[in-house]
Amino acid sequence: KRQYQLLTEYGPKEKEDFQMVEQLPRNNVTVVFQGVEGAYSYGAMRAYFQEDIKSYHVKLFRDAMEEVATGRADYAVLPIENSTAGIVTDIYDLLTEYNLFIVGEQILKVEHVLLGLQEAELSDIAGVYSHPQGLAQCKEYLEEHRDWKTTSVTNTAAAAKKVSADQDKTHAAIASRAAGEIYNLKVLAENICKNDSNVTRFIILAKKPVYENNSSRISVCFEARHASGTLSHMIYNGLNMTKIESRPIPGKTWEYRFFVDFEGNLRDSAVKNALRGMEAETSYLKILGNY
Repeated sequence: KRQYQLLTEYGPKEKEDFQMVEQLPRNNVTVVFQGVEGAYSYGAMRAYFQEDIKSYHVKLFRDAMEEVATGRADYAVLPIENSTAGIVTDIYDLLTEYNLFIVGEQILKVEHVLLGLQEAELSDIAGVYSHPQGLAQCKEYLEEHRDWKTTSVTNTAAAAKKVSADQDKTHAAIASRAAGEIYNLKVLAENICKNDSNVTRFIILAKKPVYENNSSRISVCFEARHASGTLSHMIYNGLNMTKIESRPIPGKTWEYRFFVDFEGNLRDSAVKNALRGMEAETSYLKILGNY
């Protein structure tokens, strides 16, 4: 590890794939999000970007990544984890499939409400639609109404849209208040998520590997050989690891791909040294972004 450190300090300079910028352009850009208007992804997009943008929605997470990969959109806004329901596994898998980079993040407080038609009452409800995570986050509330049938849909706003389109007063949706306003639904119940600190972290994806000069969080993905020591490069260089997740590698029994977040900036010598050591001792390493 000391040798890696000396190489970083005195050895030949490695080509830097990431370009540092003062600030990412947040207006006059095209942004894609998964879901429909009123979804939490839509709210995260509005919170992160300025008003002067072009935006549109797609049905699937993969579709959003495809739009950025082909250049039809500058950025994609996608959920990666929720404080109550955990990680969005599909996003982790797609991050290794597409050569896109995390350039920003947006934390959004999730405030679910139960939405129904204007003429509906809580006693009319027999079925509830929402995204699987929306249903999971409101599990305790739904257990109080075990006679209700729950159905998963692609996202919370799509659930609201479906209830509005079906015009069946026995149907309700778990979604945001904003979705209710967009689809002319009324709030039948509030505070249905028992966790007051329920937040979702969204990532902003771009095609080019860029990072702002004040970026302080790095995400990497790697496949470790069957030997110890990969993460010790962070410890040796005094880096603070904030998150680690694992996903099975398709086609490889009992082998896993790891996703790690740690504090730092790609210009830091400690970060350069840790990444050099990790690259030498892993079978695969990808820097997902610095943001």
